[in-house]
Amino acid sequence: MQAVWQITPSICVRQDELHFAFVLAAGPGGQNVNKVATAVTLRFDVRASTSLPDAVKQRLVKLAGHQVTTEGMLLIEARRFRSQKMNRDDAVARLVALVRKAAVPPRPRHKTKPTRASKQRRLESKRRRSAVKSARGRPGTDE
Repeated sequence: MQAVWQITPSICVRQDELHFAFVLAAGPGGQNVNKVATAVTLRFDVRASTSLPDAVKQRLVKLAGHQVTTEGMLLIEARRFRSQKMNRDDAVARLVALVRKAAVPPRPRHKTKPTRASKQRRLESKRRRSAVKSARGRPGTDE
């Protein structure tokens, strides 16, 4: 039985698409940190994934930013907890949250025009600013 993470009603990510690497974590934890590889690096090949639609892949790459390599590999590092299992669950939860966010298409922007009153306010403030600047000349000159 293969583990599957349900992200949205239409999107599932299979476990064979995720690759985990365990390394020694830095920071507090005493002897545990020195002996046990608790930090997790999750690798997910976004471009080669068969479970994500193309539009979601594009938004995911854009959302993840520097976490995606030039080859399209998404890297998530989890080292918050002292146990390997909790760090692994944290990495998967962060991946699920990222894909869930990418699955929501952005709302289309509707073009609007400035109102007549806002145009008049803008022009009036420009006139006032112009008057302030023109009054900055030397005293006694008519420039």
